[in-house]
Amino acid sequence: MSFRDATVVIIETSRTAIRAGHGLHELLKIPAVEIQARVGIRKSVLNGDAGGQTNGRPQSTPSTSRTSSLPFNSSPNVSVNDYLVGNQLDEALAAGQEIALSWPFADGGVRDWTQAEALWKYVLFNQLQVRRVQNESPVLLSMGAGLSRDQYERICQIFFERFNVAGFGILERPMAQMYSTTSLNGIIVDIDVEKTDITSVYEGFIIRNACTTVSLGTQDCQNYLAHLLHSNQSVVSALSPPEAPLEPEALRGTLVELVKQVWEEGHIKVPSDGEMVAVEDEGITDIAAIVVAGKEKAVIESGMKKKATAKASAAEQARAKEIEALDLITVQFRDKSVTLGKERHRFCEPLFEPNVLRSIPGYSSDVPISVHEAINLAVKNVDFDLRQYLWPCVFVTGSVTTKVKGPFISLLPDDHPHSVIVGIGVALQSRLGVYMHNGDLQTDIQPRVVRLLGLPEYYPEYRDTGEGYAAFLGSSITAKVSFFLHCLQTCL
Repeated sequence: MSFRDATVVIIETSRTAIRAGHGLHELLKIPAVEIQARVGIRKSVLNGDAGGQTNGRPQSTPSTSRTSSLPFNSSPNVSVNDYLVGNQLDEALAAGQEIALSWPFADGGVRDWTQAEALWKYVLFNQLQVRRVQNESPVLLSMGAGLSRDQYERICQIFFERFNVAGFGILERPMAQMYSTTSLNGIIVDIDVEKTDITSVYEGFIIRNACTTVSLGTQDCQNYLAHLLHSNQSVVSALSPPEAPLEPEALRGTLVELVKQVWEEGHIKVPSDGEMVAVEDEGITDIAAIVVAGKEKAVIESGMKKKATAKASAAEQARAKEIEALDLITVQFRDKSVTLGKERHRFCEPLFEPNVLRSIPGYSSDVPISVHEAINLAVKNVDFDLRQYLWPCVFVTGSVTTKVKGPFISLLPDDHPHSVIVGIGVALQSRLGVYMHNGDLQTDIQPRVVRLLGLPEYYPEYRDTGEGYAAFLGSSITAKVSFFLHCLQTCL
């Protein structure tokens, strides 16, 4: 049986999200479907099952370093169709129904097979509109690293027997992320909601004893910035006016939602220990590059903006510089205008200085080590002569990288159509330099510098998405190669 690119399905399954796409195009596209990797079940159904497990304990106990604190409710007598997924779950929660949530992939593996099947089924048949009876679609699924052989067999059984797929392959997500960079060596730093996974790869193979997971993620960053904003009277007054004050718990939740909106809209930068000087605009425009990137409109608008700025009065220009120095922004949040200052750029502090989490009232967890310390510990488990291949290939990915910008915005003028958005990786890179072992020592195997990997420029669909879709891109590349080779072997 030969496969066509149009029928191939890519499903990327992370701890907290599922991304999927149908068909492989000449220019590989970003995922067409993205949902939270959670299911819900009405508590009346769950409580009606005497055998239900509602204590949040998974059926199989994962390693403590990877165990998630995200909610989990399991019942052996609940069927796939009993679970609410996607839009149906969102509508039930918005209506105020009593729903027990579960995140079946939050530990990096599979907590509950019925819940996993419910999510994959929803993506395949509801979102991608694949037909089960005449399913001609081969599927490439990317999952967290370290699954057991039994888990691989169980996943294959679900897709072949329950979903009737025409072909199937499983790829470890760190390898998919590495393939997207066109490198076979490096350190993958995957920042998720509550965990950051660090994976060492050499010559296309994961070094299992040089992988670790640290309990830091965007959730900690959100809670920390919400705590800081709680001390900002103007923000609190806007959200909880004296005539209609919010309860303390409600105010705390509102601040967290505000922070989530702010970072998702891209209003946050990351402080770094080093600086990059912006390249001056030489007045040369690469027309061909602009057309390929589809930036014609942006260039025209940029030229009009320059002319308007040149005509502005000295007072207007001075005021603009003053506002820029204060770094104020005003966002619309729940029909309210909220003005934020530079404190919003402290969002990522917990990743680099976890001790700041102690300032949050009620924070009772043990403070983990920082992300850069965890990377250093992981690399220390690699043979010394191999470290020279890892340090120059650090790849920072995760959904936060698509929204959070670096401290110096770009290596080119802001209005340049090919400005390079500097992400969170630069801030991490500047903190990893201290771990270079005796930088003055000149030997062939001595690592001397930390360099960052990124997605290649020749994937136009991914140019403005940061590094968050790396696993999906790598999965698409792997599917194109794997299923093409299958077709070639069939023809021969």
